Amino acid sequence: NKAMAFLRKIGRVGEKVDYTNAIGVDEGSSSKTAVKWGRSKVIKKAKGAYRSCIDSGTIDDLSEEFPITSSGTQWAGVTDRVMGGVSSGTLSREDFHGRLSNVLRANVRLENNGGFVQMATDLALDPAISNTVDASRYDGIELDVCYEGDAEKEDFNVHLKNSNCLKQFSSYRATFELTQGKWTTVQIPWSKFDGYGWGAVENVLDPSNLRRIGVVAIGKAMDVTIALSSIRFFEQN
Repeated sequence: NKAMAFLRKIGRVGEKVDYTNAIGVDEGSSSKTAVKWGRSKVIKKAKGAYRSCIDSGTIDDLSEEFPITSSGTQWAGVTDRVMGGVSSGTLSREDFHGRLSNVLRANVRLENNGGFVQMATDLALDPAISNTVDASRYDGIELDVCYEGDAEKEDFNVHLKNSNCLKQFSSYRATFELTQGKWTTVQIPWSKFDGYGWGAVENVLDPSNLRRIGVVAIGKAMDVTIALSSIRFFEQN
């Protein structure tokens, strides 16, 4: 329709990007080890033109050209192929069940000890100043998501990295459940994130030095689509 054609023209909607052979690690830095995907013609504005996710509370409301977040960072796609897995996926900016969304289509397979596909972004606006952000004033993560797949309900993860995550596969993980075809606002308090891997498993999550966040299809063989229309921090009333 005309509205979607206009959004595509100004860059709010992008073409589907295939990262079947993307090389990255589940919890590696998206700025270094994960393959970035997105439109090569995207011109990122000066850092001063963006508002930090800590100041605004918003990590991405999809108001910027894909794959740039509204807080000035950049989405990256990662699969398990770096460790010999065979999972694959695509991501696009498109209308999904009535909402402009980042749409992750994931073909997750468990062969060769694999089993994940994710979209992830760093959180710090200017890594030259600090590669972490202090989100301790907030109470957790909130995201608007929708799922399509074979099951009536499906589990997905949010993964966080902070300075305790000493290894590439270390992270803090929380699981949430979605009902097929239904937009859902998910709130995950900091207390729901459990540490995995060296550095994280020994320590409770400290939100004062968060580095990275990912939305992940993980842990079982599945062909799923998960759409994200907004992701942010939340504060309890």
